[in-house]
Amino acid sequence: MTPIAGSSAPNPHDLLILLAVARTGRFTTAGESLGLNHTTVSRRIAALDADLGGRTLARTAGGWELTELGRRAMRAAEDVETAVGAIHGSEEPSDQVSGVVRISATDGFSAFVIAPAVAQLRRRHPKLSVEIVNVTRRALQHRSGLDLEVVVGQPQVHRAEAIRLGDYTLGMYASRDYLDEFGAPTGIAELSAHPLVYFVDSMLQVDDLDAPRRLVPGMLDSLSSTNVFVHVEATRAGAGIGFLPCFLADRHADLVRLLPEEFAERLPYWMVLRPDSLRQPAVAAVADALRRRTAAVQDALRGIEPRGGARLDDSGTASPPE
Repeated sequence: MTPIAGSSAPNPHDLLILLAVARTGRFTTAGESLGLNHTTVSRRIAALDADLGGRTLARTAGGWELTELGRRAMRAAEDVETAVGAIHGSEEPSDQVSGVVRISATDGFSAFVIAPAVAQLRRRHPKLSVEIVNVTRRALQHRSGLDLEVVVGQPQVHRAEAIRLGDYTLGMYASRDYLDEFGAPTGIAELSAHPLVYFVDSMLQVDDLDAPRRLVPGMLDSLSSTNVFVHVEATRAGAGIGFLPCFLADRHADLVRLLPEEFAERLPYWMVLRPDSLRQPAVAAVADALRRRTAAVQDALRGIEPRGGARLDDSGTASPPE
C-alpha cells in the first residue's frame, strides 16, 4: 500500500476504523461493529490524523463526513479490508455483497420498491442486511450514516451522485361508501366542499408535493399524517378525499379515482449517493436492484395499470376495476 502524503505511514488498523466511521457516520456505531468503545475510536482517528498530517473527518449535523484527505484514506482502507478478507477467507471466493446498507426513503417507495427488491437480492446474497429509515424530505447535504437516499423531486446536492429512478403519479381518491354518502365531485370547483386527507402541511418538506393545496386551496384538512399508509387507510375509512400515490391506492377495490384527467400529478423519484458509495459492492448491488425494480413496475407507479381500484370520470360514473 502506498502511504498517503503525511508525516508517517498510517496504521492499517486505524484505516479500518476510519472505514467503519465513514460507513456509519458515528463513532459509537462504528465502535460497536468493531468491538471498540467510543473513546478508543476517537483516539485512533486522532492518531490516524496525526500520521496523515491532516483531518480525515469533519463533524456535520448528521454525523461525521470524510474530508478530501479522508476520502483518499478510505480508498486505502478498502484495499486493507480486501487484503485482510483474503487472508482470513477460504479457498472459495467470498461474497462481497454483504454487510449493512442504510437507506433513507419514503414510506410508499420503501414498501413497493425497496422491500421486494431487497428480498430478491438477499436470495443471492444472504449476508446482506438493509436498514430503511422512512421519511419524506429533500435530499440531505450531509448524509453521514446513510449509503443512499431516495427522494421525491430533483435533488440539489453537492459532492453526491444523483440518479433518476423513474416517475410516479398521485391522484384524488375516495371510498365508495364516502361517495355514496356525500356525493361525487364532478369538477375541481366541487372538491372545495370535501375534506382533504394528506400530509401535515406545516411539516411537508418537499415543494413538489403541494399539488392538492395549490390546485384546490379551498379544501380543508380532514386527517393529516406524515405517513402515506395512514392517508390510504383514512381515505378507505371515509375520512375524506385522499391525494394518494396511484400505485398504493389502485390496489384497493373500495377506492375510486376521481377526475383523473385533472388530477394526475407525476413526480420523479431520485436516488442520491455519496460519490464513494458505489465503490462498495453491497451498495452498488442494492442501487442496481432498486433501478431494476423501479423500471419493472413503472406502469403501476404511473397509475397506468390499476390493480383493484376504479376510476370516476367527469360524468361521475365509476368504471369497473381493470
